[in-house]
Amino acid sequence: MYKTLRLSFSLKNTYRVNSILFAIKQIPLVKKILPDALYGVRGLKIFANIISVIWEIISVFLGKFLYFITMICGIGILYKNVPADQAFLHILLFLTVIGAYMNTSMFNPTRDKYYAMIQLRMNARVYTLVNYGYAILKVIVGFLPFSIIFGMRRDVPIWFCMLIPFSVAGLKMAVAAYSLWDYERSGFVYNENKIRKHLWIFAAVLLALAYALPAVGIVLPSAVSMAVMLLFILAGVFSIRKIISFGHYREVNQELLVQVTNQMDVVKQAARTASDKSISTDVSITSHRRGFEYLNELFIKRHRKILWKSTIRIAGICSILSCAAVIALIMAPEAGKGVNELIMTWLPYFAFIMYAINRGTGFTRALFMNCDHSLLTYSLYKRPGFILKLFRIRLREIMKINALPAVVIGAGLCVILYVSGGTENPLNYVVLFVSILCMSLFFSIHYLTIYYLLQPYNAGTEMKSGMYQIILSVTYLVCFFLMRVRLPILVFGIACTAFCVVYSVTACILVYRFAPKTFRLRA
Repeated sequence: MYKTLRLSFSLKNTYRVNSILFAIKQIPLVKKILPDALYGVRGLKIFANIISVIWEIISVFLGKFLYFITMICGIGILYKNVPADQAFLHILLFLTVIGAYMNTSMFNPTRDKYYAMIQLRMNARVYTLVNYGYAILKVIVGFLPFSIIFGMRRDVPIWFCMLIPFSVAGLKMAVAAYSLWDYERSGFVYNENKIRKHLWIFAAVLLALAYALPAVGIVLPSAVSMAVMLLFILAGVFSIRKIISFGHYREVNQELLVQVTNQMDVVKQAARTASDKSISTDVSITSHRRGFEYLNELFIKRHRKILWKSTIRIAGICSILSCAAVIALIMAPEAGKGVNELIMTWLPYFAFIMYAINRGTGFTRALFMNCDHSLLTYSLYKRPGFILKLFRIRLREIMKINALPAVVIGAGLCVILYVSGGTENPLNYVVLFVSILCMSLFFSIHYLTIYYLLQPYNAGTEMKSGMYQIILSVTYLVCFFLMRVRLPILVFGIACTAFCVVYSVTACILVYRFAPKTFRLRA
């Protein structure tokens, strides 16, 4: 088994190292220095191996840390009307059930599994058991420190905090054992990448129970949550026998991996088909404008479903939530003081919300798939003056798309601030509203700018820019850490507005100077 684990890790590490080297080669300032025969340079391969091992260690803990600090404690801190330990355990219980079948660690078809079991003909049973055991061990090790740290801060007994990782792992094992039994009974192979509709509905119901009930003051008693999660451990223990004795791992994995060789083609075709269905084929759509304005208006009209549908939906949801909050404050004025304090100091938190709802990536993806991948073959399209002109036109459009929910959120926060007790300085209302609009403006400019400067797609609409993905990750991390910042509205609002103005000017200069060289089809 040790040999199998070593070989499987070596295979996965080789795939990861090559991906790291490819990503390094895509960094604009670095790719000119690195040799073309990058993958044969021993020093760089050692460096990539070190990064791979470090990332393997980080991945054990990072996901669990983000899970606790956002999904459980980050949201749980908002429920002031229920005991902290009960809210913590209540949310954790329902999310554990969702994670048990959404992320099984056994029924996830990956390329390294395909290489090992199909191409190298490794023993499917031994390979699956060794890698599944390793995955479960990572779950336990990764959850343990954070379940203790965050659990004890919520007054959960330390003995139970130490058992939480085993509870999570136990339910995962129980779901895996049930899926194996179901295969023996019906021949159905569960694939966590193709979750059926009824399971998505089940997940939505569990999410509502996890977050909506505490909002109205209803949570499971701590004793009930702990008892159920202890049962998860017992279920995992009883599931070990089925997992070990199951005799059809090769058949199961062959069915899971049969399409892995053309998986990317299927994904691209599905994306193209979904995109085509969302594009209007109405031949009567036209425009009275000229030049790039004509091109842009036709694009916006024909892609209205892609660009505006979700934005209108988000704005509608924000309107409903704002009205509900205002009604709740009118009916329960005693909660006004706490809400007022939150709005006055939690404005940085909304940077993450605006990041989550912005349509920048969807807008640029639609631009490339349905417009730029053809137009970039013409040299006329890449002249500096034309690039900047079309950049400004597109920036105006994405700003309008992102501005709709921003206006709703900004206005809603101002009304909530007023109903919850208001503020002595009327300027706070103005700064609050303008700050939300500036955040929306920033993300509009940011995503369009990096699209023009790093154009990440090749002719097959595959993302090939490692630097682009790095910037997306950094953007997420910055917005995530802003959730922990507490600043008065005036301080953060003025800083946010000034930053957006400076960023806007800088972005236009960078696009004008560098986009003629960078805005091109990737190989």
